[in-house]
Amino acid sequence: MTFDRSIKIAPSILAADFANFGAECEAVEAQGADWIHVDVMDGHFVPAITFGAQTCKALRPHIKTVMDVHLMISPVDAYLEGFAQAGADVITAHVEAGPHIHRTLQNIRALGCKAGVALNPGTPAEAVADLLDMVDLVCVMTVNPGFGGQKFIDMTTKIAKLRAMIGDRPIHIEIDGGVDPTTAPLVAAAGADVLVAGSAVFRGGSVADPAPYGENMRAIRAAASQS
Repeated sequence: MTFDRSIKIAPSILAADFANFGAECEAVEAQGADWIHVDVMDGHFVPAITFGAQTCKALRPHIKTVMDVHLMISPVDAYLEGFAQAGADVITAHVEAGPHIHRTLQNIRALGCKAGVALNPGTPAEAVADLLDMVDLVCVMTVNPGFGGQKFIDMTTKIAKLRAMIGDRPIHIEIDGGVDPTTAPLVAAAGADVLVAGSAVFRGGSVADPAPYGENMRAIRAAASQS
């Protein structure tokens, strides 16, 4: 991975066809996805259960870009090695998921992955102020995590505050939740560069007809670029 602040679209496979994940990853990449976002949920930290490291391992051969693994699980430390071995490029843990986030981030980097930290909507930007020299990405949740297809929660003030806190550090600001052509310019203007989108990317398309994936991503990218 090389760092830059250009807009990157990261389709969330939570909105893809669960019976056809590998082909879905290949389809969205062929249509212009920059990263592939994998939402891991445990039914404990968040209400839903999705999938684990074995699914990521199965997906890895189908992903040529960046596998961006978002762990919405608690506890988290015991599972980091499994996701690293599965081929994750970025592993993001929630600051709310446990008492030792420094240790978690240290472990992620020690495993050879980029380290991300996520903030729920109710968690202030200041919660990561002492972590910025340990992370490669800050994920701002613009929905309460646990389900796809939720309505966007405006976190632009928090995003702008984070962008000022980050300064010239090579840290991505990622937005997860409710991203579409209407909300993309808001978060991009505030300082975000990685936009996770699920239903807004996969809506209207399929592996057999992937052209809508490209149209959807181009619409999000164009809207964000106008910010």
